[in-house]
Amino acid sequence: MSGHTENEITIAAPLDLVWDMTNDLENWPQLFSEYAAVEVMKREGQKTTFRLTMHPDDNGKVWSWVSERTTDRQGRNVVARRVEPGPFQHMDIRWEYSEVPGGTRMHWRQDFAMRPDAPVDDAWMTDNINRNSRVQLELIRDKIEQRDRERRSASVPAN
Repeated sequence: MSGHTENEITIAAPLDLVWDMTNDLENWPQLFSEYAAVEVMKREGQKTTFRLTMHPDDNGKVWSWVSERTTDRQGRNVVARRVEPGPFQHMDIRWEYSEVPGGTRMHWRQDFAMRPDAPVDDAWMTDNINRNSRVQLELIRDKIEQRDRERRSASVPAN
């Protein structure tokens, strides 16, 4: 068996701003509420290898893993995978960006499978990812829209 999730949100901001903020890995701890730290390990062209560390969970456990992320600005998408899958057999992620009336739609797709000895199964992780993705997408939307408002008000000349 395997898991699959798809979540999306429309952000009332230009695609360039959404792209820049969501692909600025070093600032992910300020963009996502779940990440405590990001360590960029290697950059090769559009591919970045990095370590993500989460805040401690309810049991005090700190989860951390290495991922690879390849951006395609022209194609408006990002593909990523966990290099250190931890409890996953595999975790593949695709982010897609599109301009829509009123802003930018950001779509996340995750395909994964849990290891047989993982503490949870695919169904549990699917529910968890869907629940958490909605929280993170709304948080990201709010932060990007706030930044867009600040940029627009700073560029309006005073009378």
